[in-house]
Amino acid sequence: MSTESQSPDMRPSPDPQPSLWTRDFTLITLATILGAAGAIAGDFALSFFVFDETGSTLASALVIAIQLVPHILVPLAVSPIMDRLPRKAFLIAGDMACGIAYAALGVWLAFAGFSYVGYLAISLMLACLGAVDELAWTSIYPEVIPQSAEQKGYAVSGMLYTTLAIVMMPFAAVLLDTIGVPRLLMAQGALAIAAALIESLVHVEEHERERSEQEGFAQWLADITETVSWLKDERGMRGLFGYMAVSNGLYTGFSPILIAFFRTTPGLSAAMYAFYSVAEFVGRTIGSTIQYQVEIPRERRFGLCFLVYVVYDLMDACLLWLPYPLMLANRATVGFLGANSLVLRESAMQRYIPERMRSRVNAFSGIYIAAACCAFSLLVGALGEVLDYRVCVTLCGITGILASLFFVWHRRTDVRRVFETAE
Repeated sequence: MSTESQSPDMRPSPDPQPSLWTRDFTLITLATILGAAGAIAGDFALSFFVFDETGSTLASALVIAIQLVPHILVPLAVSPIMDRLPRKAFLIAGDMACGIAYAALGVWLAFAGFSYVGYLAISLMLACLGAVDELAWTSIYPEVIPQSAEQKGYAVSGMLYTTLAIVMMPFAAVLLDTIGVPRLLMAQGALAIAAALIESLVHVEEHERERSEQEGFAQWLADITETVSWLKDERGMRGLFGYMAVSNGLYTGFSPILIAFFRTTPGLSAAMYAFYSVAEFVGRTIGSTIQYQVEIPRERRFGLCFLVYVVYDLMDACLLWLPYPLMLANRATVGFLGANSLVLRESAMQRYIPERMRSRVNAFSGIYIAAACCAFSLLVGALGEVLDYRVCVTLCGITGILASLFFVWHRRTDVRRVFETAE
């Protein structure tokens, strides 16, 4: 019987849409929840703890800058090795070591008290561990997302962090004044260790890496050279890397300014800062939920993301000039828009990057971002010592708009290709 003469009931049905919630995706999601919950509470408490102990935005910014240095150096050294060895081992070891280190920091603060120099040294070590862990997670996560479900997968990761922030930040604000920073850090360490144990159960299909006769430094240099050569031909990727670096750098730079503003402005408080942050995370959760439910056509993704970048930075520019209720609305809008652009950009970029060099390319992206964050945190922190806090944040917003025009719009043809050919 010919195919044309078959009845409709006899014709083969199309392949069903792959389920996102496989065993491995569920496990990596659970591990991410545990790790993120502890990190949100611990980082929130430490940000206020350092400012309370020093009373200086520049001192707070220096802590951030010190923590960012390893994110410049460590990925460059580790990523070629990570692209040739099983990445899962790096992820598990990174979370386990971070858990032990944060618990130890909590014990140290409980019994030895605060030392600014000592805290800088410990922050440097924790940042080294965190850089390895972050790079491993970024490189493994695309491998546990079923093919053709990338947008939904990154929408879930976006919803996880934002939903947890809604819960954990007000909770951390209460715990900051009740149980104190040391116990919060011990709890953060326990959650990170639990995350590592769950990650050990994830089955990741590690592709066979290309073997080479070179060894040691020669192989490392060849891998780095290959990555540089690939990026040299990818003007669109470099444009996205550049904007991401400036945008993240500005946000990191004015974070201590926001804390100082809420700590020193009459009528504001740490609890109000927590709810201010929650407003942004509520917006991000709604935006990620939409990304999970609605598939955005590839030809519209670039235009949507660029519009978000401009509006996002405009909202930053006017942020601190608004009364508190409008600040909440401002952050909710920024969170909603930012979640949409983040999911579309990350799902496109991670599938655009060749799997065999994903760790290395992500490492270069991380280096750009960390270097910008380090520079902007010191620059904006220093400006906070001499300028009105509101002026500092406005200048950051204007700089972000200029960066979006230079890195994204000026290279729109090349950047658009990343969004439209990622799948």
